[in-house]
Amino acid sequence: MRRFQHYIDGEFSDGEARYPSIDPATGAVWAEMPEAREDDVDRAVNAADRALYEGPWSKMTATQRGKLLYKLADLVAANAQVLAELETRDTGKIIRETSAQIAYVADYYRYYAGISDKIEGSYLPIDKPDMDVWLRREPIGVVAMVVPWNSQLFLSAVKIGPALAAGCTMVVKASEDGPAPLLEFARLVHEAGFPAGVVNIITGFGASCGAALGRHPKVAHVAFTGGPETARHVVRNSAENLASTSLELGGKSPFIVFADADLESAANAQVAGIFAATGQSCVAGSRLIVERSVKDRFVALLRQKAEAIRIGAPLDMATEVGPLATKRQQDNIGALVARSIESGARLVTGGSKIDGEGFYFPPTILDCDDVASPSLIEEFFGPVLSVVSFETEAEALRLANDTRYGLAAGVFTQNLTRAHRLMKGIRAGIVWVNTYRAVSPIAPFGGFGLSGHGREGGMAAALDYTRTKTIWLRTSDDPIPDPFVMR
Repeated sequence: MRRFQHYIDGEFSDGEARYPSIDPATGAVWAEMPEAREDDVDRAVNAADRALYEGPWSKMTATQRGKLLYKLADLVAANAQVLAELETRDTGKIIRETSAQIAYVADYYRYYAGISDKIEGSYLPIDKPDMDVWLRREPIGVVAMVVPWNSQLFLSAVKIGPALAAGCTMVVKASEDGPAPLLEFARLVHEAGFPAGVVNIITGFGASCGAALGRHPKVAHVAFTGGPETARHVVRNSAENLASTSLELGGKSPFIVFADADLESAANAQVAGIFAATGQSCVAGSRLIVERSVKDRFVALLRQKAEAIRIGAPLDMATEVGPLATKRQQDNIGALVARSIESGARLVTGGSKIDGEGFYFPPTILDCDDVASPSLIEEFFGPVLSVVSFETEAEALRLANDTRYGLAAGVFTQNLTRAHRLMKGIRAGIVWVNTYRAVSPIAPFGGFGLSGHGREGGMAAALDYTRTKTIWLRTSDDPIPDPFVMR
């Protein structure tokens, strides 16, 4: 059985306790994980604080920080397959996706390595002739990063990369539901040569670890990815230390298909948007909004593709849909599907968990036309698609925006002017047109409403890990005039 450790202050160590990790494909224990509690959290945050203000990290130039990030990127690329196999084993995400995704994660670190010495201040043309004034951008401080189990090496790279580029130090809390790849990633951080305390990686449970981390008095910023309910706890905790927060939360993303779209291409994109990663993606296109004249044809095409999907062992490269990450998630999805059918939704395909070992649930399609189905409102975080139809563009837009979330959206049409109108009208942080689920380190990622605030990716993310300092320099040799008058 594998035994993993925390990485705190440049050393690997056990937590205050340990707990078993379950292989989602079999339901059996495969590894033992360290469990951080308040003392471990305090030790990690204090290590990050020392590294930020006293250690060699504080004396490095931005270019030197960038070179360390380049080295880390090379190590991620070289170890991508090992990391992918660990992520697949611990979370059930299929190996063909984890292999490709983690290889691409290296590009995120390369992007932020290049940005490290391009974070600039500015000179202000101040309205006082005897003053020079400029702005410096400095690290925001110690950052607490809370990362979920799904796509965790990607979702940590979009936090760790920009924060290191900005000069911050950090404590990363990996999800207790699948921390193996992040705990292994710590070995690459160590090998790259980052000074002790710059990056600390722990795991543990919300009440005893996450809460202690978020409210720690030396934490300046909390970067969180997860669900809205946990995010509310994060925000409440931040009242203790007045840390700033960035929240990347869930979604109930609309996938709009017009009659003039390339239906074959749109169907493939819809499969990618809801059934890839077993639907365990915050941007999952879980609400299909399709023009009524092509609805039956399009849903029949989707059903054919869904029923042809190969469900199997996640470590098999031929597998297209693997297990859900936890038994809890499997039960939640089954219950929500059942409630939706009770409310009037019509089952097109799938609908109940697969018997046998592991936490499997088949690709499922629910026809929700003219039904107030909970499947249209609540996030499944699983391979379940809810379908409604529309007659007019205005109705499609209304249905797309009929959600408390606002993370992503897809629009499929060959009408360029219509596409532009919908790009502007959809209330979401990301709009894909005639494609879906595409990402890049160059492009910001984030949402509106219950999908959170703040952006990950792009230069904006690096700037979010800085704060400005205003410097005033008086250039006159004359005595300071009346001290009782504000300058």
